[in-house]
Amino acid sequence: MEPLHGRIRDYAWGSRSAIAELQGRPVPSAGPEAELWLGAHPGAPATVRRDGAAASLVDLLAAEPERWLGDRVVERFGPRLPFLLKVLAADAPLSLQAHPDPEQARAGYAADAARPAGERNYADPHHKPELLVALSPFEALCGFRDPAESAEALAAFGVPALEPVVAALRGGPAGLREAVRLLLSWPAAERAGLVAAVLAAQAAGPDAELARALAAHHPGDPGVLVALLLNHLRLAPGEAIWMPAGNLHAYLWGTGVEIMAASDNVLRGGLTPKRVDVDELLRVLRFEVLDDPVVAPEQVSAGVVRWPVPVDDFALHRVRLDAGAPPVRLALPGPRVVLCRAGRLSVDDGRGGVALVPGQSAIGPADAGPLVLDGEGEAYVATPGLD
Repeated sequence: MEPLHGRIRDYAWGSRSAIAELQGRPVPSAGPEAELWLGAHPGAPATVRRDGAAASLVDLLAAEPERWLGDRVVERFGPRLPFLLKVLAADAPLSLQAHPDPEQARAGYAADAARPAGERNYADPHHKPELLVALSPFEALCGFRDPAESAEALAAFGVPALEPVVAALRGGPAGLREAVRLLLSWPAAERAGLVAAVLAAQAAGPDAELARALAAHHPGDPGVLVALLLNHLRLAPGEAIWMPAGNLHAYLWGTGVEIMAASDNVLRGGLTPKRVDVDELLRVLRFEVLDDPVVAPEQVSAGVVRWPVPVDDFALHRVRLDAGAPPVRLALPGPRVVLCRAGRLSVDDGRGGVALVPGQSAIGPADAGPLVLDGEGEAYVATPGLD
């Protein structure tokens, strides 16, 4: 094992306290800190020390793919790290977004090659399913809820212009596509007036409160109303949500550990000043009710849980060690990335150990032995999801 140094992304919605506190730095930070990336994604690769300088994890994997990744990972995913581990810290809502499945990603990336850079939707040919485990109380919008509930929520505002949307939703799941299309295709000159009419209705209840909160950040954005078609979840620390391909979602507030397939394919649907390609989003979205996106952890052994997901790009384990507890031994496949969240821990893979405190991380190659974690604290361990 050796220390891994992640990269912080300074997106505007980021917190100025959560990641800084985790890493023991002064609060508030100089600017927003939205995500800490711990992986080999070309957008912000983590580094390790080589000859006194920072070496990109991308370069290390390219130079020795079999050692770092192992034959099974290379055969399944090619010579690349198939997952990206993050700490996500949201102080404001992220955009409404969805991610493609593998076939859609490959086709979309190929089609984008003929388009001008400003009109491209796909950054790579990979899918991007993701799992987020809450570290703090966390709010998110995840997948479509029962359209009958959404119809009642929009009807309660009493805005005549919304009647076609309400009528589509009352048609059940078959009407979801039309409802989303109507809202996202609303004439640009009339969007501010539509959202203002909804806010002026002064309706009560959680849907009205959510609309007001989102409009405070994105006035005049029809995504404020699309958000009301989704499940609004409040997670306690330790609870997790799973976002498969095609599910519209947005993280709102809170801090979590997120793991995903290593892709940057994002199709946006509102709550953002960035480009929204309505036709492509409608093509990718799954217009079905997502009854329960919450994933319960499974006990693996004493002090160890994991959150099961139906993909093999990644797996995430949490290890908790109390004072005086025996070391935890994990025989996990492929390269291992370990993030310390609390306490003081040592991590050894048989070729050398590292000591970690909160906010620090380490990586070990696939050709090393099982991980042994000792000390007192909490850590998250990311690996490929291969059995």
